[in-house]
Amino acid sequence: MPNRKTKSQAHAFVGAIDQGTSSSRFLIFDASNLELVTYHQEPIKCLTPQPGWVEQDPNEILEKTTLCMEKAVEKFEGLGHQKSDIKAIGVTNQRETTILWDKQTGKVLHNALVWLDARTQETVDFLLKQYNKRQDCLQEQCGLPISTYFSALKIRWLIDNKEEVRKAIEAKRCMFGTVDSWLLYNLLSNDDKIVHVTDVTNASRTMLMNIRTLKWDSNLCHFFSIPEHILPEIKSSATIFGHINKGPLQGVPVGAVLGDQQAALVGQKCWSEDLAYSRNGLLTTVAYKWNDDDAVYALEGSIAIAGECIKWLRDNLEIIPDSQSTEKIAASVSDTGGVYFVPAFSGLFAPYWRSDARGLIMGMTQYTTKAHIVRAALEGICYQTREITDAMYDDSGVRLSKLKVDGGMANNKVFLQMLANIVGLNVSAPSLFETTALGVALAAGKAKGIDLFELDDEDEIETKMNSFIPRIQGKEREEHFHAWKKAVIKSFERFTPPFNIENKSVHDDKSHLSSRTIAWATITTLFGVLLYMSSHHH
Repeated sequence: MPNRKTKSQAHAFVGAIDQGTSSSRFLIFDASNLELVTYHQEPIKCLTPQPGWVEQDPNEILEKTTLCMEKAVEKFEGLGHQKSDIKAIGVTNQRETTILWDKQTGKVLHNALVWLDARTQETVDFLLKQYNKRQDCLQEQCGLPISTYFSALKIRWLIDNKEEVRKAIEAKRCMFGTVDSWLLYNLLSNDDKIVHVTDVTNASRTMLMNIRTLKWDSNLCHFFSIPEHILPEIKSSATIFGHINKGPLQGVPVGAVLGDQQAALVGQKCWSEDLAYSRNGLLTTVAYKWNDDDAVYALEGSIAIAGECIKWLRDNLEIIPDSQSTEKIAASVSDTGGVYFVPAFSGLFAPYWRSDARGLIMGMTQYTTKAHIVRAALEGICYQTREITDAMYDDSGVRLSKLKVDGGMANNKVFLQMLANIVGLNVSAPSLFETTALGVALAAGKAKGIDLFELDDEDEIETKMNSFIPRIQGKEREEHFHAWKKAVIKSFERFTPPFNIENKSVHDDKSHLSSRTIAWATITTLFGVLLYMSSHHH
């Protein structure tokens, strides 16, 4: 149970804004037992004006988020609670998604460029050529490879291609923000004060923050030719950001901001890491920073398409009626019949970082049915996860003891069993799936001045877990994995991997990491699986 401070706080509640790629939600948790009391959810439209382009309307994101807050508070009061008992709100959001707006009017200068938008590939190629650099040349400063994924490339594209953006920058009226900054500007600013802030976790995904100093880095800004005056102020993940300026929750403090993968990490109680760099295409990122404490770091393996691949089978191919049906359809065959599915719709992220990769389904014969393809799609997500666990092992020399997963796909038991078989580790899923929202609610309660939770004891939060144990032998597992690797190579347009794709056998001691350093990785998806790894501590 969370540590209670005083009797008067016995009936405190914490709200969480969870703004994801496919929906906005507002959830309300009881601080005494962390149970979900009520929530409201609204879908968000993705616009795809050209192949590889993915946009959203920032005004829709804002309107749907405020609507969720209003509706959830209505339901909360309908259950007999007082809205004045909601003591704090946390914000967790889709990361890297880039919004530019006018400081004075709040008018959006362009649709949001969503994290998986791949239009910036030419910008990536241009920068690498201009400076004659490798893709990982900025890793030391910002922990990330130069990729279409991160915000700096999206800002650069908007400056290069949109006159309205250039004019606003010249007039010093342009503001940049990831989704958290855009929401807070609108929810917290008032006549006296414009609030233009972000937290260290979101800032660590822009390529513009120095991963050590946790400040905007003038060299990085210079590299991308981005003016520093458009950037928000960077704050800790848990701290009071301001107070809601209108609506039913007016006056309630926002006590935390966390990128969605980091929030889920906190919800899964992964609470101790050091700064480390990867030689295998993993990202160095900030996990969180509480108040005035030191920042906690993490290594992350990002997958561009996981849950989105299931959505594609449903909407584009129409071979499944809904995502839930994948469990039953995949279970109707005992294997994929030799079919492999590489879901590289917008290139491959970790550990390859290949923007030229394209999706493929291979190994089909007349025997192949839609059940084989659905099963191969689920396996494709598992194989991508295996690539990341291998990279973590290669970076750390530590064998992972289990995977913790959450997200929409953690409801699919057939998928979780496949994951255990392919990765060769025990997989555990919490029975409460709202770990992302729970994580940011906990962080908001941790903020100085709110002080509802301590967050320093693993037993402070109890979560029931469901476990899955590998059921296939090592030899069979390795044969299938080798066949998957061949399929991945076939998905490349150019045959020159920037990262070594075969597992290296030689360890370079200089970047060898202690067993404490890497305990987790997260998988980025649209509505998919998120996972963490906890290692044996020797």
